[in-house]
Amino acid sequence: MNELFIISVKKIKICISVLMLLGSFFPSVVKAQDSISGEKTNIVIHQLKKEKQMDLYLLIGQSNMAGRGSLTEAYENLGNENVLMLNKENNWVPAKHPLHFDKPKVAGVGPGLSFGIAMAKKNRKHTIGLIPCAVGGTSINVWQPGGYDKATNTHPYDDMLLRLNEAIKNGTLKGVIWLQGESDSSPEKAATYLSKLETLIQRLRQVVNNPSLPFVAGELGQYKEEYQNINKELAQLPKSVAHTAVATSEGLSDKGDQTHFDSRSADEYGKRFAKKMKALLKKKNR
Repeated sequence: MNELFIISVKKIKICISVLMLLGSFFPSVVKAQDSISGEKTNIVIHQLKKEKQMDLYLLIGQSNMAGRGSLTEAYENLGNENVLMLNKENNWVPAKHPLHFDKPKVAGVGPGLSFGIAMAKKNRKHTIGLIPCAVGGTSINVWQPGGYDKATNTHPYDDMLLRLNEAIKNGTLKGVIWLQGESDSSPEKAATYLSKLETLIQRLRQVVNNPSLPFVAGELGQYKEEYQNINKELAQLPKSVAHTAVATSEGLSDKGDQTHFDSRSADEYGKRFAKKMKALLKKKNR
């Protein structure tokens, strides 16, 4: 009995510590109800300021978004003075490969940097701010409030909100790019994938109070038959959710493991994401 009491007290102390930590992060948290899940939640995004310094883009998904391409000297030197990234410490630094830090030992070339460089060419007067939040190996099931990834000991969705909360102090979220689905590509999991993705999109738009936030999803590699289960679902996304698009993976190749895009393909993919994002933004601003 005493042992159980001690454990309970420890849990209470941990909960109090977490609440205190959240309080330090969010000086202006707005309490609300998640209209999607019906559960009480906290909308953690700061009220937007009138002055905007950056056009922000959220990079989410699993390992192919995080980047697993070989980091050669040519890719190490890529960059653009108008493209910044939010690093692990939540500081803005020049964007360089690898953008992500989900698994530092294997992180490499992904589509995020070339996406940012291509977006910077759209309007050179605006600085592009990339917010890398992908976590390798994650199912879409953990990309929801409270979702936990045991392999990395992270909460992908909740951690993303923390970083977005910091980033949005310095700009406006203009769009989201998503590359995920390898972990959900079995026929059984793929059957419910689209509805879960729709929920994620709606939830993100609710959090930033932007019902038309552009969202571009990327197809999985066409080099693996099972991945086509997800690609078939993604093909329906633009018809089911407004202000969304799908970037094609046609002609892109893997790095030999039938899972991850090689560096050339990841770099090309980023440009395809940017093309779709520009089209959505142009349509939205008409």
